[in-house]
Amino acid sequence: MTHHTPLFRFDNSYARDLDGFYVPWEGDKVPEPRIVLLNAGLAHDLGLDPDALDTDEGAAIFSGAKAPEGANTLAQAYAGHQFGGFSPQLGDGRAILLGEIIGPDGQRRDIHLKGSGRTPFSRGGDGKAVLAPVLREFLIGEAMHALHIPTTRALAATTTGEMIHREGPKPGAVLARVAASHLRVGTFQFFAARGEHARVRQLADYAIARHDPSLADAPDKYLAFLNAVIRRQATLLAKWMHVGFVHGVMNTDNTTISGETIDYGPCAFIDAYDPKAVFSSIDRQGRYAYGNQPVIAQWNLARLAETLIPHLHEDQDEAIRIATEAVQGFTALYMADWVAGMRPKLGLNTAEDSDTDLANGFYAAMEGQGVDHTQAFRALTLATEGNNAPLRDLFDDPSALDAWLPAWQDRLARDPAQNRAAAMNAVNPVYIPRNHLVESALQAAERDGDMTEITTLLEVLRDPFTARDGLEDYAQPAPDGFGPYTTFCGT
Repeated sequence: MTHHTPLFRFDNSYARDLDGFYVPWEGDKVPEPRIVLLNAGLAHDLGLDPDALDTDEGAAIFSGAKAPEGANTLAQAYAGHQFGGFSPQLGDGRAILLGEIIGPDGQRRDIHLKGSGRTPFSRGGDGKAVLAPVLREFLIGEAMHALHIPTTRALAATTTGEMIHREGPKPGAVLARVAASHLRVGTFQFFAARGEHARVRQLADYAIARHDPSLADAPDKYLAFLNAVIRRQATLLAKWMHVGFVHGVMNTDNTTISGETIDYGPCAFIDAYDPKAVFSSIDRQGRYAYGNQPVIAQWNLARLAETLIPHLHEDQDEAIRIATEAVQGFTALYMADWVAGMRPKLGLNTAEDSDTDLANGFYAAMEGQGVDHTQAFRALTLATEGNNAPLRDLFDDPSALDAWLPAWQDRLARDPAQNRAAAMNAVNPVYIPRNHLVESALQAAERDGDMTEITTLLEVLRDPFTARDGLEDYAQPAPDGFGPYTTFCGT
């Protein structure tokens, strides 16, 4: 008799420890599941066998059609502020948590399916996903990971053999997503909005055990936990801003407790620097514009703090004061992280108080000039070697840049460095997921079933800092004819 080895070794703490925080649920049966992209590198990191996953059984599991051995499949409950308006019940409307695995590194991670069918939280939707948004999430997650930005990642993209109606018939697909957890600000809001304070405390204890185990015995552990989440989000937002990433839908249900980026629906990277850049078709007021993101993150964290008020101090006024102070601390944490990340981007090794003004000055010089954000920082490297022309050529009118350069050069002169150019190129990417390239690859996959563009783009983006011969087109902004870019929530 052959010994059967399960594909996954699940340890399902969410199902075990948080009864009442979810509905047990299974994915839909689908006609013809087929894995179209498998993340072999991530599988290895998780201690999984990519060859065993890339099978008919793996496709059935990743489509949601078959629950794997040891799984406790469930739909999680959460609420959320969406564009500022509160929805008391959202939840996994088209997703299920398969379970958690503990990798060789000792880290616990969720494996979650998105697009696996209707659940009790579906609110009238069909619970399905289509291929292009699934591939977008796979691609952008890998790009973010390669840029050293905390992110959820895709383990597999699986087509289902169904046609789903979204402005016409589109191929159905399911995303298998890996996350440190799927705990969100909205998870806390779900129970707080119902006045279920014991459940909020239970959730906080679970989150601490999972993400901040060192705080389990801290005297003010709920405040320490709040501060830890604020700290992680400040770091995350600074990293987004450094590379010109626009999330597009920073609702509280997309704000993770772990500090990972989650949900790549209407996201995009800016070409020309513009703090008002908005790509999402539904963000008509610019609430989630590029330059607003740190402010929105702080607003979302204030919503988390509100849910914890009963657990911060027995006196409510004192609890509110403590929570307010914690949330107000976000700004200084974010600014410190932002400027700490800007220094190497500008070629600096040492710290001076004036560096914040210097960094802001470079952005001010770029504003309104149609300057490609990614190319500008790569061109700065050449300017450290005395060649200003490539940087100046990016500007419609370089006069503001010319006024800024002497202050930067004086600062470099006070900052002795070896291999400055190499250090700058190690933090300033040459390749980002350019919107026109992403769209072209997604259309080829969706329209023709042709995965060559997407697999090539994935390979380019997995090493974003090394300029390679033959890949010049991947470093260019959109051609003039591409027009203003608009994204849609991928449902």
